[in-house]
Amino acid sequence: MTEWFWYAIVAAVLYGLHQVFTKLASDRIGDGLGGFIVELTAALVIALYLIYLRFFSEWKQAASSKGVFYSVLTGICVGAGTVMFFLLFQKGGPLSAVPMVLAGGAALMAVVGILFLKEPASLIRVSGIVLSLLGLFLLRYST
Repeated sequence: MTEWFWYAIVAAVLYGLHQVFTKLASDRIGDGLGGFIVELTAALVIALYLIYLRFFSEWKQAASSKGVFYSVLTGICVGAGTVMFFLLFQKGGPLSAVPMVLAGGAALMAVVGILFLKEPASLIRVSGIVLSLLGLFLLRYST
């Protein structure tokens, strides 16, 4: 099994719990304030990780201007996405809608990977894109 697989499993569990806790918080806090607290807490966790790397592990934190630029774009997407999930739940969206929303994002990632990042367009990847888009379509008409 490849080394990255277990990181993918842990990331999936953490992002799944992220949406569960967002759903639980959404009717108890405003979307902007809730999103801010989520992202502030995330920044603190990452700061602790950096402290750990600096003092107890190997420090390999190179940076380039393009790396910073894409990281800022990522932050914009994460922040706005967090607010959108708060609004989705505050407007009555079910937690069960999240997998289809994320599947749409997964389809977008796969298409970008194939078209712009020159990743191979295997049958299983293209099938995943089609099924993800089908899931979004079915989500739209299931409510």
